[in-house]
Amino acid sequence: MAKKKVTEIAGELLENYLAEEEYELYSSEFVKEGGDWFLRIYIDRLPDENGAERYISTEDCEKVSRYLSEALDREDPVQQNYYLEVSSPGMDRPLLKPEHYRRYTGHQVEIRLYRGKDGTKNIAGTLDGYEDGEDPVITVTDDAGKQWTLNLSEIARTRLAVVF
Repeated sequence: MAKKKVTEIAGELLENYLAEEEYELYSSEFVKEGGDWFLRIYIDRLPDENGAERYISTEDCEKVSRYLSEALDREDPVQQNYYLEVSSPGMDRPLLKPEHYRRYTGHQVEIRLYRGKDGTKNIAGTLDGYEDGEDPVITVTDDAGKQWTLNLSEIARTRLAVVF
């Protein structure tokens, strides 16, 4: 059997706790930067029953960090030394999974393409929709009113736009 990734193990250790505390695992990564390893856990809250966003506080991050740190110490699944970081995905959060695209339909996004399309690699506008498939597709109406249909394979990065 293949060894599980550190992020999968962390996700499994957090699953029930996050559900009980009304958090969700937004994303995670285990990366080496310089000579150090970092296990980064990004947590969020689902919108409330009226669809209003609920935000993550520093105290929320501390609580999840303490829980996960203790669980990882008990299980000891990581061979090397690492730093554990728990945070919110931020206001300009990346959209990484189908559920992120669905959740933020109707919101302003900033998209960076791998290759230029119609003379641009950057598109800013409203995320109109997400469609599953072999190569999922999103539709976006840019700030000039042009509608774009983009395969996810064309997109290097999608982030929520910070609008004040």
